[in-house]
Amino acid sequence: MEHNTSNFIRNIVKEDLETGKRDYVITRFPPEPNGYLHIGHAKSIVLNFELADEFKGKTNLRFDDTNPLKEDVEYVNSIKEDVTWLGYDWDGLFFASDYFEEMYERAVLLIKKGLAYVDDLSAAEIREYRGTLTQPGKESPFRNRSIEENLDLFNKMRNGEFKDGEKVLRAKIDMASPNINLRDPVIYRIAHATHHNTGDAWCIYPMYAFAHPLEDAIENVTHSICTTEFEDQRPLYNWIIENCETESKPQQIEFGRLNLTNTVMSKRKLKQLVDEGIVDGWDDPRMPTISGLRRKGYTPEAIRTFCREIGVAKAFSTVDSQMLEHFVREDLKLKAPRTMGIVRPLKVVITNYPEGEVEWLDAEINPENPEMGIRKIPFSREIYIEQDDFMENPPAKYFRLFPGNEVRLKHAYFIKCNDVVKDENGNVIELHCTYDVETKSGSGFTGRKVKGTIHWVEASKAIPAEFHLYEPLILDDQKQEEGETFLDHINPNSLEILQGYIEENMKDVQPQDKFQFFRHGYFNVDPKHTSKDHVVFNQIVSLKSSFRI
Repeated sequence: MEHNTSNFIRNIVKEDLETGKRDYVITRFPPEPNGYLHIGHAKSIVLNFELADEFKGKTNLRFDDTNPLKEDVEYVNSIKEDVTWLGYDWDGLFFASDYFEEMYERAVLLIKKGLAYVDDLSAAEIREYRGTLTQPGKESPFRNRSIEENLDLFNKMRNGEFKDGEKVLRAKIDMASPNINLRDPVIYRIAHATHHNTGDAWCIYPMYAFAHPLEDAIENVTHSICTTEFEDQRPLYNWIIENCETESKPQQIEFGRLNLTNTVMSKRKLKQLVDEGIVDGWDDPRMPTISGLRRKGYTPEAIRTFCREIGVAKAFSTVDSQMLEHFVREDLKLKAPRTMGIVRPLKVVITNYPEGEVEWLDAEINPENPEMGIRKIPFSREIYIEQDDFMENPPAKYFRLFPGNEVRLKHAYFIKCNDVVKDENGNVIELHCTYDVETKSGSGFTGRKVKGTIHWVEASKAIPAEFHLYEPLILDDQKQEEGETFLDHINPNSLEILQGYIEENMKDVQPQDKFQFFRHGYFNVDPKHTSKDHVVFNQIVSLKSSFRI
């Protein structure tokens, strides 16, 4: 597998191995199962798995499932599916909940060392006592309970003798620390909630900041790679590793998280879009989730290439979403069969073509990849073209169809527009054209030239199809005013659903089949809404972009 180009994390790992600080590499990808993975997680997956692979190490998939109130087995299953689909195999599959007993024992150790205490303050009081970035915190009146009393209370917390929020266990560090994370952080809270993995065995749960370093240590992780919002927590990470006396000493390293234009990357906001029905589930093709990108038609190869190319740095960065689209086009260019689809149909009757006759024409499947061969397409007296390929009163330099003008039908003949049929409201509903039998594509005809080529689908054998066209979900170019939320900047045109037609040879398409429709772009057969009698195509990307790599 191709590996990351050089970056500061890779350089740290390389130096650790060369100097003998480490003699092996174990990384981990540790999602919380409280939502679906998104493209930002893909960057972390590619980094962790390929880093370990390059140095012949291992990568664990670990579910940081310490909060039963927000977690679900649905998320666990979706995460496994996404990591596998991206092309990676984990060496170990672990759950933080597998270690709850050991974490409890480490918390007891801290109490015995005088480094943790049971606090009766409420969550609001703890926040108030913590102080601010410029003001030191105040010590809790319960901070100096005896070791014996703390052990007894912590045991009673475990046994379910207190209600949610009645007590917490806090680390005893330094309420005057300039780093707010070290001001006696809460490390256990009470939650009488059923856990997806441990059921009702526990009613106290470790906080993420306490559990995470212990999970890394238990699994012998060497390099614990996370995003820069955890940089301020690194002193607490190291304090826990040191004072819980773990045998293994992982090193936390932070890198800048990925943000994309025209979307949101917060799991909380993504969940809000799902819960409020603004999108069609976590796998809606407008979502930046891996499942959404998969359903839209993105390929794992394109996502992996994108994640490698954006690189790894300390700085927070926002990447133009068109860059991701660029890599999808590059990946599909040689893979996707070419075909013709009509998304806004206009009927054309070729009046001088024999009635009842159908002929079969040759068309390349992919001119950029001749090895894909030739497909056969039917041609007859009636066809569909795009509505916007005809104008009754065209502007200058309009080279498509208009009364009296001649165009080439892709892979077929020249046709000339003679008559326009309208409904009672004056809308164009049908064109009457004539064709020139001498102008058949591939025949070598050079008698005259036309400036316009349009695509079409033969009517009698056409397959009805639904097309989903997408624009960005979020309008980034609109400034968020005071009192507004990201929901005020949802693009009302992010999804357009059209009913049209596809070529006869596409009657047996399968979910996730990908095609390039002439002029429209790349499309994917939707796996969620396609059935035997109803095929739905999701637009993956348009054919061209102004983006430059």
